[in-house]
Amino acid sequence: MIKKLLIIICFCFIFCPNCWAKVKPVEVQKKEWNIWLDNLKNEMMEKGISKKTIKKAYKDDYFHEVKEVVLQDKKQAEFILTSDIYINKLVNPNKVKLARKHYSDIKNKYQDISDKYGVPLNYLVAFWGIETHFGYNKGKYHLIDGLTNLSYKNRRAEFFKKELYNILKIMEEYDLDGDKMKGSWAGAMGHFQFMPSTYNAYAIDYDGDGVADIWDNFDDAIASAANYLSQLGWKKDEPWGQEVVLPWNLDYNSIGPKKYKKVSEWKKIGLKGIDDKEIKLPDNASAAITLPDGRHGKAYLTLSNFRRIMIWNRSTNYALAIVKLADYINDNYKYSPVNENNCYKLTNADILTIQRFINKKLKTNLKEDGILGSKTSNAVKKLQQKWKLPEDGVPDYQLLYRIQNFNPKVGFKLAPQPRKPKKNS
Repeated sequence: MIKKLLIIICFCFIFCPNCWAKVKPVEVQKKEWNIWLDNLKNEMMEKGISKKTIKKAYKDDYFHEVKEVVLQDKKQAEFILTSDIYINKLVNPNKVKLARKHYSDIKNKYQDISDKYGVPLNYLVAFWGIETHFGYNKGKYHLIDGLTNLSYKNRRAEFFKKELYNILKIMEEYDLDGDKMKGSWAGAMGHFQFMPSTYNAYAIDYDGDGVADIWDNFDDAIASAANYLSQLGWKKDEPWGQEVVLPWNLDYNSIGPKKYKKVSEWKKIGLKGIDDKEIKLPDNASAAITLPDGRHGKAYLTLSNFRRIMIWNRSTNYALAIVKLADYINDNYKYSPVNENNCYKLTNADILTIQRFINKKLKTNLKEDGILGSKTSNAVKKLQQKWKLPEDGVPDYQLLYRIQNFNPKVGFKLAPQPRKPKKNS
């Protein structure tokens, strides 16, 4: 067996001489790393970080070959979860029970923070629950270590280098030891998972002890979260929105994340609440229709505070999980999972296929990353327009089928008839 294995290895390297070149010795890796790290230290000092802080952050002979954080950044979820599945994963009976208990426990103590910043306490508890499961999972990664590795030859190196500078700035200002600051693999930290740049912009030393301690001091942590949402423009007395039913003849060109109308105008177009109930939102409030799963899934009429949540985290599914949990905390009704609507779940590979097709056929310059961002969504609308599909900006099995069966000779004139695939298991 060993003999056969050696023959296979020799065969591979005889007919693939470049294979050896791809595997650099550790000594070479370390030399390249040290050159880069020296340049990084100089860059940080030029930005105002002291030599003392740099020495505190980077011990002697600081070197790491392949870090787990880098693998985490490269890893993508196999499936893009539909909103109902995502919500049911994050907002479950146990989470609702714990959220209500924590809300009851802290309501009297922290109501003054809610009043001062104009952010209802049920939302702050919802953020706390979704971000760190009420402080039980604040992250195990050493932030200096993680952000340094993510700044080295990484697809988002500049972003992580900015966050690294901000974490060093925190160490500099408060003379903290880097070992105190632990968080998620991507650099988020504390009870509410602030990125270092968010911390420097919005963290509050609420108890006045000289340090805005969002890791171990919940007073500081919840005040910082309230301040952040307040600074983003939270409207204290305005609801987040409501699930609605769209009229059959809706013009999908009238919807989108930046296409607002007054609630009263949406009512005139024919929007109704689910189960034919009334839309209970302020008529003069600015609202947009949100379709997390496209025209095949649920529809929501969302107001300003929903958009504030999406500045915190740009995922529509995340924002829906926050408001669902906040509603459960505020209203003591029985837990009920969101009905799953069996929408077809596109994989990241599917989105990548769509992005490549759009770049080639529509001559666009989308980033081919398999992620459905706003630019990809806008490009999808143009593709839907060419095939005379409803322009909701959310790719589905019909669009994917047409791409996979595209005939260059026919172009966009005649679209093949798609068949709905079986639901992914």
